Amino acid sequence: MTKFAPYENEADVVEIGNLMLENRLDRITISGDVDLTADKDGLAKARLLHDLLGRIVAGLEAKDLPDRLPPPDVKTVANPFG
Repeated sequence: MTKFAPYENEADVVEIGNLMLENRLDRITISGDVDLTADKDGLAKARLLHDLLGRIVAGLEAKDLPDRLPPPDVKTVANPFG
């Protein structure tokens, strides 16, 4: 079982193949790709992905959710090297 507490911190990151799940307090970012091959390795990766997505859905279902979050407050910072 992988330590990943959806929406509870800004630190948890899980990698499955080249797929990355990044935990945030208000969102989970999923990027990359993974091959779920028809072998034991593919089954293990599929089970891990299924477990993580199940935890994410359970975390969302346990919250009083707004209709939509406002966009993130993104600030541009001057490049300190150039």
